[in-house]
Amino acid sequence: MVSRPVARDDRPAPRPDARRRGRRARRWVIALVVLVLLLVGADFGAAAYAEHMISQKARTQLQLTDDPSVTIHGFPFLTQALGGDYSHISVSAAGVPVADKLQDVAVNAELEDVTAPLSELTSGNTKAITIGKLTGSVTIKAADLARLSPLDKIKDLRIEPSTSDYVQNGDSGQSEPTPTTTTTEGQAEQDESSTGVRISGHLSFAGKDLEIFCFAMIEADPKGGTINFVPKRLQFGNDQETTVVPQAVQNALLPNFKASISTKDLPLSVTPTGVRAQSGSVTIKGEATNVSFAELSR
Repeated sequence: MVSRPVARDDRPAPRPDARRRGRRARRWVIALVVLVLLLVGADFGAAAYAEHMISQKARTQLQLTDDPSVTIHGFPFLTQALGGDYSHISVSAAGVPVADKLQDVAVNAELEDVTAPLSELTSGNTKAITIGKLTGSVTIKAADLARLSPLDKIKDLRIEPSTSDYVQNGDSGQSEPTPTTTTTEGQAEQDESSTGVRISGHLSFAGKDLEIFCFAMIEADPKGGTINFVPKRLQFGNDQETTVVPQAVQNALLPNFKASISTKDLPLSVTPTGVRAQSGSVTIKGEATNVSFAELSR
């Protein structure tokens, strides 16, 4: 017997009930996809609304001219909002004025284990918003440091990082080494409780305008809640050539570089844990536990 190919017309037609079941399954899949997309969209929309609300409260609390950036981490958001518990919220702002002295402070804060009931958040009751752990940093530019006493006596004040060894000892006329920062793969720069800094500017002494380089340590004092500038030695000159300042002149001029910053006067009620000097600015880092959102600025 010789077999022959089966023609298309010879194939049995699918039964009507099988076709209906296939169409019904496709409709269910499409409906499920649409529902998921709607839920995800609603979740992101609710998160955006909450971020906007927190941003407005932070703007009022920190006395800003613009809304700060707020990011609520974690998905889904709605379960966090309904429970009033948020695992991680990031807040950042620039141009924060502080105590009529500082005008351009940058603030970054990581808020963990935040309790913020939805009713309190919408009503504006920031005292009811509590933060389990706060890790924050405040960056102060040289122009703002120059407004603090006694640094306000120094004209054209500039800030540059330096190594602790060079601050303490110099290096017998050799060029100043570039400071290095300890890092580990995948991690940010590590802040330390103290760091070296070079403060330069012009200072009047004995009727003369002198260009001064002051090599100092910036030290975090957790117990006192302060950041202290501790001057160690001075040099005359400029970036190309410097000369050692006589000890009698150093004794007279060093107090002009001795300053303290109380973290109580800064945004974020934190205990100072680290400090870092960058070109043109100083960053103070700190931590706090179990604080109210209303205490972020004093």
